[in-house]
Amino acid sequence: MPVSIRGLSKSFDGKQVLENMSFELPDRGVVAIEGRSGAGKTTLLNILMGLLPPDGGTIDGLAGRRFTAVFQEDRLLENWSALKNIRLVCPRAVTDAEIAAHLAETGLAGEEKTPVRALSGGMKRRVALVRAVIAPGDILVLDEPFRGLDEATRSAVIRYVLKRAGNRLILLVTHDRAEAGAMNALMTISIGGEGA
Repeated sequence: MPVSIRGLSKSFDGKQVLENMSFELPDRGVVAIEGRSGAGKTTLLNILMGLLPPDGGTIDGLAGRRFTAVFQEDRLLENWSALKNIRLVCPRAVTDAEIAAHLAETGLAGEEKTPVRALSGGMKRRVALVRAVIAPGDILVLDEPFRGLDEATRSAVIRYVLKRAGNRLILLVTHDRAEAGAMNALMTISIGGEGA
């Protein structure tokens, strides 16, 4: 069942961020969400995930669907290892070897026991991505997920996401149309206006 959004609106302190937005999301595949900085892309994601109430409009088709997400901040536990951060969201059936294989696919082979505080920004980003991909969920939210990655690493990580999460609905916030193309986006939602 597709997700149907009708007349979605949100404002902050009297400033309209989202105004009367209507669109449908497919059951699976990549949907790119584009717009300039401050246009309301993250606000839209937060409403869809139930983290923020809309001021108006309806959302149908999300009942019972689970989200996993990569936020703009990595939200990792700095004193824990990469593996332990990912283990936190995994079903028990997922083995440490499977987690290590996911990390290796993103170029982090051998880093599974490294404390997150010792990793570079780009490495932390990849741990956050693996955590979101490996966690059980129906919809994968990626908010600027490839920020801070060089071109070769970004290409490897995009291949990883498409291979490991390609049968889900993926909501990709990006400023880069080439990223949306590389992710095989089925459709693009453009957001204008000002705000969060």
